[in-house]
Amino acid sequence: MSEKIKFHLEYEIKSSPKILYSFLIEPNALSQWFADEVSTRDHIYTFTWHGDSRKAKLMNERENKIVRYKWLEEDPYYFELEIVQDELTNDVALAVTDFADESNLDDRKSIWDNQIDYLLSVLGA
Repeated sequence: MSEKIKFHLEYEIKSSPKILYSFLIEPNALSQWFADEVSTRDHIYTFTWHGDSRKAKLMNERENKIVRYKWLEEDPYYFELEIVQDELTNDVALAVTDFADESNLDDRKSIWDNQIDYLLSVLGA
């Protein structure tokens, strides 16, 4: 397996951190924007897209701040979703950290752009 490249994206989200956080960790909320189906058991999340499932362990979470999921089949890769709130303006952003093969980097970024568009529509933001 080739070495993947770590990348970061950031999106402005017009939502409170508390509401946004629920969409990053709760299976029912994740299934509204991130995957077709999401289930969890013992901190292991199963994400299903078009009948294809992948498992990830919830490795880190801080309420209303951050979640990190580590793919079980792809050690050491993970994806992280961090809620960033500007102290002066209270503007909220979602920072995404993920990994992709160099040849698929633009496609992965485009997928995140689409997923965040779904999230924005679900949030009504």
